[in-house]
Amino acid sequence: MKYVVGVDEAGRGPLAGPVAVGVARAKEGFDFLAHFEGLNDSKKMTEKARERIFIQAQEYKRKGDIDFLVVVKSAKEIDEKGIASVIVEAIAEGVQKLLSKPHEGVVYLDGALRAPSRYEQETVIGGDGKIPAIMLASVMAKVTRDRLMVLYGKEYPNYNFAAHKGYGTKLHIEKIREHGLCDIHRQTFIHLD
Repeated sequence: MKYVVGVDEAGRGPLAGPVAVGVARAKEGFDFLAHFEGLNDSKKMTEKARERIFIQAQEYKRKGDIDFLVVVKSAKEIDEKGIASVIVEAIAEGVQKLLSKPHEGVVYLDGALRAPSRYEQETVIGGDGKIPAIMLASVMAKVTRDRLMVLYGKEYPNYNFAAHKGYGTKLHIEKIREHGLCDIHRQTFIHLD
């Protein structure tokens, strides 16, 4: 049996919180667009639509129609190893868990992402808007990361993480200037004068 695997990340650029790499797998021929109405590049979808698809994906996973996972790497890991390295690590972890043997399927990755070289793979620029398996991976990563940032918002109420999800918005920069950095800030990403 051959699988189609999609890979995408969410949270490469924020000043706080983890990066999340989504990996979604289905049998070759599975029609993602027929099963997930409105599936698209996660950045072009509303939060409500992403949440709906996330819940649907969990149902399909329970039934065994698809599988997915999201590998999360912390701000501390990003500071220690660099964003590119932790994304490479997360992709390798995720793909290895969903494809036990390299010849079991083809891995489609968004942008400039790469899987370990032993896997058959194709990197597609703008793949999160073209390849449905990547679209689903993108949604899974984005929803997982956004939910984590809402939880962090409760843990660190001074920063209003639920509003900006850790991105470098005006509000977030103001909060950093006012309160300094917290444990989930990416020290290497923040350069305030």
